[in-house]
Amino acid sequence: MPRIANPGQAAAALWAGQLVGLPTETVYGLGALADDSAAIALLYAAKGRPVDHPVIVHIADSGGLDAWATGIPEYARALAATYWPGPLTLVLPRSARARDDCTGGQDSVALRAPAHPGFQAVLVALADLASDGSIGIAAPSANRFGRVSPTTPEHVLTEFPDLQVLDGGPCGVGVESTIVDCTNGEPRILRAGAITAEDIQRCTGLPVHVGSAVRAPGTLPHHYAPEAKVVLTSAEQLVAMAGDLERASIGVIALRDVQTPDGVTRLARPIDNAAYAQQLYAALRHADDVGLHTILAVPPPRTGVGTAVCERLERAAAASKHS
Repeated sequence: MPRIANPGQAAAALWAGQLVGLPTETVYGLGALADDSAAIALLYAAKGRPVDHPVIVHIADSGGLDAWATGIPEYARALAATYWPGPLTLVLPRSARARDDCTGGQDSVALRAPAHPGFQAVLVALADLASDGSIGIAAPSANRFGRVSPTTPEHVLTEFPDLQVLDGGPCGVGVESTIVDCTNGEPRILRAGAITAEDIQRCTGLPVHVGSAVRAPGTLPHHYAPEAKVVLTSAEQLVAMAGDLERASIGVIALRDVQTPDGVTRLARPIDNAAYAQQLYAALRHADDVGLHTILAVPPPRTGVGTAVCERLERAAAASKHS
């Protein structure tokens, strides 16, 4: 398989206009130089991504903010200083450097500094090649548009068998970054992640809202859905629901203390919310790999990263109803 272990090799491929699978702490990204319009066009074509759907530009740290954004509010700088590098994306008024092909034609740009050491090493190597410490890598999740995000190199190569992938092992967080719209006077969460509303309010001292008119990555209704039908249930209802279906075609995702009905496949038994997030996408993908028809999912408590897990499961279940 076309795995690579050297960040310098990954940087050289990106510098040459190629696409590279890159590890982050959230999910694997399909990387292209954010300043290279031809490479961004290849990225959109490879994913089958609508051209008006923006991508996140990944930078090394908050030192690159002013290269890619303008009119940055102080609360956004506070969030970057506190949570970067980490699983937080800030949507900000774009600078001239942030082009339409990364922003979906909007007046804003989505920026993040990933914490994964492999991705950071690629950014350092690219900065050496470009003599530019504010280099950016566009890197939406490394999967075909609308499919379940990859959290291992194997997942990426299932989607793109010929892609060069920097092997960074399994992703530590397992769900995509929190996206916060910082284009107004107060922060607005566009996508839940490991950084919670409570974290954002504590950092900024401002009320935190949910939703805005800004288009953001990973927020369309059919994101995160496997081929199998996803049905949300409770621990109490689980046995009864399984009894109404052909058990050999059912998988279950639930916290460890939830019992598995006889004759069904246990896809994941995480010990807590953090483990649920880390295991979720691998479990959804495994269900498709083994040909399951239905996934019965018992959502975790809606606390911490559990909020993001519940959001992803709700989207997957909603997509199943309309498929």
